[in-house]
Amino acid sequence: MWQGDIDFEEVAGTGVDTVYIRSSLGSDYTDPYFEQNYERARAAGLNVGFYHYVTARTVSQAVYEAHFYVNVIQGKEFQCRLAMDFEDLTRLSAGEANEIGLAFIRTVENLSGKGTVVYSDAYNAGNVFGGELTEYPLWIAEYDVSEPSSQVNWDSWAGWQYSDTGNVAGISGYVDLDRYTDAMFLEEAGSVPGPVPMPEPSSSTVEYTVKSGDTLWGIARMYRTSVSAIVSENGIANPNLIYPGEELRITLADQVSSSQVDNTYMVRRGDTLWGIARMYRISVARLAAINHISDPNLIYPGEVLQISASGSTGDVGRTYIVRYGDTLSGIAARFGTTVSQLAAVNGIADPNLIYAGEVLTVS
Repeated sequence: MWQGDIDFEEVAGTGVDTVYIRSSLGSDYTDPYFEQNYERARAAGLNVGFYHYVTARTVSQAVYEAHFYVNVIQGKEFQCRLAMDFEDLTRLSAGEANEIGLAFIRTVENLSGKGTVVYSDAYNAGNVFGGELTEYPLWIAEYDVSEPSSQVNWDSWAGWQYSDTGNVAGISGYVDLDRYTDAMFLEEAGSVPGPVPMPEPSSSTVEYTVKSGDTLWGIARMYRTSVSAIVSENGIANPNLIYPGEELRITLADQVSSSQVDNTYMVRRGDTLWGIARMYRISVARLAAINHISDPNLIYPGEVLQISASGSTGDVGRTYIVRYGDTLSGIAARFGTTVSQLAAVNGIADPNLIYAGEVLTVS
């Protein structure tokens, strides 16, 4: 569950008996609706499970996130296996993804004393995840099929998410729908009795070779760090100017504050606001409000969307990354503003002079 304010009594009235609630993400983010969702779901008599969205890029980060996850859910009773949601595998090799996933799920099980489950789409379950990870039950996501794919590295599935466009009374917007076997449930409902000590945060360094089409912003997002941190560490004079083949040194800390990460997404050709909202587990309405988008069906390649990390819709500016061939007048027309307004907001002295890669605030 990631849809915000939910009427769980109404949900239970539809015949739903089990819900999975997002508890946390990364190393410091607790879902703003977590406590409310848990209390309301239990009051409605529903079976409860929790999932954590993994953002780790190293084994050390994975272990740290596992400690954080277990501490977020401690003291709460649950009936379902603790789920690892590890979907963003950008630029990770299969070996790295398995190593990180295994470190996370093993640590969660060891710390909590409770059973765990691997959540994965069918493609990654067959082409990326495997080996020792298959010792843990699989919760597979595959839509518009009569039954889940058999082309995976597990012999069977414990849960099947068969739709991401379901409608359930009490929940606003689309909701994931699942079928669960007995393997998704703990033999006995229980809780994690108390907080576990967090490990001492450490850091490691990776070397990244810039590829054609890379931007510093995209690299920072991939490694859950900030553009400013990469710029500082590598002595980069112009953040808009990096070259294929250039070697960047990137320090990855175990404890990554969500406020330190560039919490944004750059729209790519073919993207929809609904798809982006689903990726980040928030509603289209909230994403539109955060970015002052009046028409949710109208977003543009190169546009940079803010992704709320607090669940609030504060006064956040909508931004756009200038591309080759853009003009300030063209950008102004696209976003329903004026050249003079764009120039004033962005401190542009000469409206005829903008640069590819430059980030403009457009609302």
